[in-house]
Amino acid sequence: MFKILKKDGHARRGEFTTVHGTVQTPVFMNVGTSATVKGGISALDLKDVNCQVELSNTYHLHVRPGDKVIRELGGLHKFMNWDKPILTDSGGFQVFSLSSLRKIKEEGVYFSSHVDGAKIFMGPEESMQIQSNLASTISMAFDECIENPSPYEYVKASTERTTRWLERCKTHLDMLNAKEDTINRKQMLFGINQGGVYPDLRINHMKDIAKLDLDGYAIGGLAVGETAEEMYEIIDAVEPFMPENKPRYLMGVGTPVNIVEAVARGVDFFDCVMPSRNARHGSIFTKKGYLHIMNNKYMADPLPIDPDCGCPACRNFSRGYIRHLLKAGEMLGMRLCVLHNLYFYNSLMEDIRTAIEEGRFEEYRRFANETFLKKI
Repeated sequence: MFKILKKDGHARRGEFTTVHGTVQTPVFMNVGTSATVKGGISALDLKDVNCQVELSNTYHLHVRPGDKVIRELGGLHKFMNWDKPILTDSGGFQVFSLSSLRKIKEEGVYFSSHVDGAKIFMGPEESMQIQSNLASTISMAFDECIENPSPYEYVKASTERTTRWLERCKTHLDMLNAKEDTINRKQMLFGINQGGVYPDLRINHMKDIAKLDLDGYAIGGLAVGETAEEMYEIIDAVEPFMPENKPRYLMGVGTPVNIVEAVARGVDFFDCVMPSRNARHGSIFTKKGYLHIMNNKYMADPLPIDPDCGCPACRNFSRGYIRHLLKAGEMLGMRLCVLHNLYFYNSLMEDIRTAIEEGRFEEYRRFANETFLKKI
């Protein structure tokens, strides 16, 4: 399912074959939490910005409209009219974010819906059933995402429980995939490495979950309070113990520089709400640096956001027009900015793949660190 085509240092250029198509890695997954990217972006738009994998969220779709509704409509691919791979996050991070409304026990987590306060229970089996109903390409194991920093003993106990939950996820998904009426009987499972900012816990947990021979492995529980350097140190510690022949996914990260630095450490998959969230507020990424299009200097600017960009926004509209739309509160302004930022991130990954193929990744890494932090 996963084949490494070229390595340049620790950076890996690969292909990941799924029932819904082959993914070229490293890859950035475009985040459509509720089966759409916020900002008025459809599945058809995602093809225009060269998206390879769309990511949706188990918890949010379970709450609204309900995973059983989506199953009745043929699964998430038919529901949102997307024929390429979809990864569904297990809901573990959302449970983390609802800390004031939850109670964690061995069987799973009891919490209240952020929508209407309804009582919800989710454990490994429930998460797998919901994701099976959604029929995503890749399901994520149910885990506990821990705030950084947290006490060592709590993190240790939580990590051990996450391992037990992962074993239950694997058993239950195997059972679901064997059922005749399951929509996607080839649904994959990625396990999640936890352990906070403690390298020994991270390494021990990675060793434990690697034994389960899953379809892929994620590093979770980062970008939740620690510094970028602490994040890089954890990746450096864990990477030697991640299976070489399986894709590696760094969850919820991040900035263009974060992504390049993580690729340099052997990571293959990424996701983050940053490109769409920032875009809706007028913060734009380009290959020359980033800009805030609401600034007065762009009021009468006839240039596209990035003259060298081929996205739908840059092909057709000026900075001045897009700024006007945002100032006027018109949805089209947000939509165009989101389209641009998603195109930028997907193009960034294409540039990374090409640099690895051509054996010049370190040169590209220097360029990224010098350029992407500039304000233009």
